[in-house]
Amino acid sequence: MVGRRAALSEAEHDGLSARIVEHLLAALPLPRVVAFCWPIKHEPDVRAVVERWTALGAIAALPVVVAEDAALAFRVWTADTPLAPDRYGIPTPMAGDFVQPDLILLPLNGFDGAGYRLGYGGGYFDRTLAVLSPRPLAVGVGFETNRLDSIRPENHDQRLDWIVTEAGSFRVSAA
Repeated sequence: MVGRRAALSEAEHDGLSARIVEHLLAALPLPRVVAFCWPIKHEPDVRAVVERWTALGAIAALPVVVAEDAALAFRVWTADTPLAPDRYGIPTPMAGDFVQPDLILLPLNGFDGAGYRLGYGGGYFDRTLAVLSPRPLAVGVGFETNRLDSIRPENHDQRLDWIVTEAGSFRVSAA
C-alpha cells in the first residue's frame, strides 16, 4: 500500500492532496479541535485544510505516543510549534498543552468502503477511538489507489465516520 503511494510523482501527489483538501472543506463542519497527522511516507498532505480551519478559529493538534500500548494523546500545534522526531521518526510536538479533538484526520494506508482502514500495524488509532469520550468524528484521508474490496476487519478495528479521497467525500453508513 505504501508502495502504491510512493509511485505517485510529486506533482500527482500534490494535485491529489489538493483535491482531498477541497473535499474536506466542502463536506465537513468547522471543528473546534482538529487532530491531524504530519504526512510521512507520501501520505496525503492535508495541512492546508488545517491551516484554513485554524484561520477560522479551530485549534489544531498532533498525536503523541505516550506509551507503546496506550491510546494517543493530542498536543496543540501551531505553525510556530517546534517539532522533533518521535520514536517512529514522525515529527511531533515534545511540549505543549494536551487537548481532546472533536475531529481526527487519519491517514489511510489501505481502506474499504465499509469504513475500515489499514494503518502501520501499531493499533494506536483503534485504541484511541475506542476510548475517547465523546468519540471524535473519525475522517480517513487517502488516495483511491489504496482502496481495497475489504481490509477484513477484526474485532478491535474501529470504523471511520467519513472517507475522503481525491474522488470525493463519503459518509460511512452504520450498517
